[in-house]
Amino acid sequence: MIDVYFDGASAGNPGLSGAGIYINHHSKEERQAIPLGVLSNHEAEFEAFIHALSYCKNHGYLEVSFRTDSQLVNQSIEKGFVKRKDYQNYLERATKLIDEFNLFFIKWIPSKQNKNADELAKKAIQDQLKQA
Repeated sequence: MIDVYFDGASAGNPGLSGAGIYINHHSKEERQAIPLGVLSNHEAEFEAFIHALSYCKNHGYLEVSFRTDSQLVNQSIEKGFVKRKDYQNYLERATKLIDEFNLFFIKWIPSKQNKNADELAKKAIQDQLKQA
């Protein structure tokens, strides 16, 4: 089982955003800081999740346990429902990817337990600011 932590961050709402993915498996760590451009904070959280799903699928990690501090993403996946139509496309994209895994779990965790992914998301924002 692969443990995958993800986080989205936004410098403003909307603002420059980034995704952070931290994977810990078999005493090996993988880190991804992904620039996302201008998004709202919730959009950045969903994009981070979709990037994390795609990364795992592309690397053959098909038994995964995802951790997030986003209650919106966690509840949307668990219930298969989003209240805002703006997020429906994110839910559909994520659900299609989830269906390709042999074993999938998602769990909400407090922000303090998601520091690695949070730092990576913020790094992605800083990298974009440096290039501007």
